[in-house]
Amino acid sequence: MEMDASGWIVTAVAILLTGISKSGLGGALGGLAVPFMSMWISPRDAVAVVLPILIAMDLVGIRAWRGKADVGDLKLLIPSALVGIALATLAFGAMSDAVVKVVLGVISIAFALDRLLRRAGHAVSATSHAGRWFGWLCGAGAGFTSTLAHAGGPPLMAYLLSRRLPKQTYVATSVFFFAAINLAKLPFYIGLDLFSRDTLVMSATLLPLVPLGVWLGMRLLAKIPERPFYFFAIAALGLSGVKLLWDGLLG
Repeated sequence: MEMDASGWIVTAVAILLTGISKSGLGGALGGLAVPFMSMWISPRDAVAVVLPILIAMDLVGIRAWRGKADVGDLKLLIPSALVGIALATLAFGAMSDAVVKVVLGVISIAFALDRLLRRAGHAVSATSHAGRWFGWLCGAGAGFTSTLAHAGGPPLMAYLLSRRLPKQTYVATSVFFFAAINLAKLPFYIGLDLFSRDTLVMSATLLPLVPLGVWLGMRLLAKIPERPFYFFAIAALGLSGVKLLWDGLLG
C-alpha cells in the first residue's frame, strides 16, 4: 500500500478540511478523505486509515462542544444509526459503492433544492411523528453510509437542517453524533479485518493534522453569522450530493 507525493498532499488537505468541517461546519465538507485516498489505494484500506483519524477528531471536538448538543436529537439519531451500521456491515463487499453513492446523491440534492427554493419553512419538531420518522431514517442512513465510506454527513445534515437549530447546537450535535457512531464502527471494522500494520502507520502519520483542523474549524464558525452559515451548509449538502452522484454514475 503506497502513495506518491501527490497522493500524500491531496490526502493531507482532505484530512485538514475534514477536521475544519467537523468542528466548524457540522460536517458540511466531510467525507472528502476516502474518495480522494481511493484514487491511490483501495477503498477498504482508505476507510481503515481514516477511521482512527476521525475518532481522534471526535475526541478533540467533544471537549470543545461539551454541553451544547441537543440531547433529544442524539437520543433519536444514535439508535437508528447503530441499525444502519449493522446493516452496512452485512452489506460490506456485497453492495456496490456506486449504488450507495447514487441513492445518497439524489437524496442530498433533492433536500438541498427543497431548502433553497423555500423562502420560509417551518422547523421539524424532534418529538412530532414526522420528526421522529425522518430522524430515524436519516440516522440509519448516516450510520449505513458512514460505515461504507465515512460519508454519513449528508443524511445527518438533512435532518439537522430541518430542525433549524442554532449554529452552535447544530455543530455540537453533529460532533457528538459522529463521536458515538465512529466508536461504534470500530469493532465492526476489526471484525471485517480492515486494519493492517500499513493502514495504522498511515493513520499515525496523518494524526498531527487533527488538532490544527479542529482549531481552524472553531475559529471559522465564530466568524460566520447564522444566516450565511445555514446557506453554506445547504449549498454544501447539495454539492456533496452532486459529487456522490457523479462518482456513483461515472466513477
